[in-house]
Amino acid sequence: MSGDRILLSGIRVRGFHGVHPEEREQGQDFVVDVELVVPLDVAAATDDVLGTVHYGELARAIVAEVQRDPVGLIETVADRVARLVLADPRVERAIVTIHKPQAPIGVPFGDVAVRVDRTAARLLPQERVVIALGGNLGEPARTLEAAVAALRRLPGLTVVAASAPIETVALTSTGPDPAKPRYVNRVVVGTTTREPDALLTALLGIERVFGRQRLEHWGDRTLDLDLIAYGDLRIDRPGLTVPHPRAHERDFVLAPWLEIEPDAVLPGYGPVRDLLFAIEGRS
Repeated sequence: MSGDRILLSGIRVRGFHGVHPEEREQGQDFVVDVELVVPLDVAAATDDVLGTVHYGELARAIVAEVQRDPVGLIETVADRVARLVLADPRVERAIVTIHKPQAPIGVPFGDVAVRVDRTAARLLPQERVVIALGGNLGEPARTLEAAVAALRRLPGLTVVAASAPIETVALTSTGPDPAKPRYVNRVVVGTTTREPDALLTALLGIERVFGRQRLEHWGDRTLDLDLIAYGDLRIDRPGLTVPHPRAHERDFVLAPWLEIEPDAVLPGYGPVRDLLFAIEGRS
């Protein structure tokens, strides 16, 4: 990775981001600082702006990004700006700071800001991943749709495909229970630059945001995110087992997975098509 940098600081933008209604209605000023790790050798050798990132154009693009689509958190804004910067194939790393100097904190303060540090995915090793989603409390179809959207935005994860939702009978420790609310299930496949533990931690964090409470083993839940496979890796230790130890016998995982990946293989168990056929044959 290059040691060269472009620094662009103090971009002031009027935006309408915030969790409070008045922030969305009245707006406030946000200040953006960006640091780009980008090789500057071609620019130095040619003395031509085509050999570097045009920081005037970048500044205007950042302003447009901050002004669009109000969101609740400046963490989200910072990530969006980082993705914008990293879309330039010359940029290797982006460090983005979003300041919110007029934040409604309720006490005197000088500044509040968040900073994200992102490296271009093309420079990092990537592994193929399979994630299963399920839930049976609240409005599970809507929850799963929102969860898939969150996975698409998760730094270090690229969702390649997401299955359509399917409904299944609730599965408990004693078997199927038609008296319980039915589950909605989906599967996403993609690639990740995150290590398995870091990815699992993020999945558990998303579960918590959507109200998951682990009060009962095999109990009803708003959202369940299971790491089904991580490349061909096999891990079996407390807190993390991949491939998922029961995925090969769950049609509500295998069927939606097969929908989006017809040639899918569950490491250690074989083709998903054959596994699903065996389950259907037994039933």
